[in-house]
Amino acid sequence: MTKFQAEIDVMPKKEILDPQGKAVTGSMKNLGLAEIHNVRIGKHITLEIEAENAEAASAKVDQACKNLLANLIMESYTFKISEV
Repeated sequence: MTKFQAEIDVMPKKEILDPQGKAVTGSMKNLGLAEIHNVRIGKHITLEIEAENAEAASAKVDQACKNLLANLIMESYTFKISEV
């Protein structure tokens, strides 16, 4: 077995309202950063996994994202796998 690390980003889908991102976008003007628009706020998750190979590790991470880490109705996710 080999240890892998997954770096997962979960973000609200573009068609879904992101109230937290909208609030931060509005605050940018107060900070003199009016050039910054369309802030979207999501989650960054790291985890370690033991698997036979990177393909098996990717399959497990994908399953974890679909079943627990992301709400697929409102969120999308991407991830990268690297050997530890």
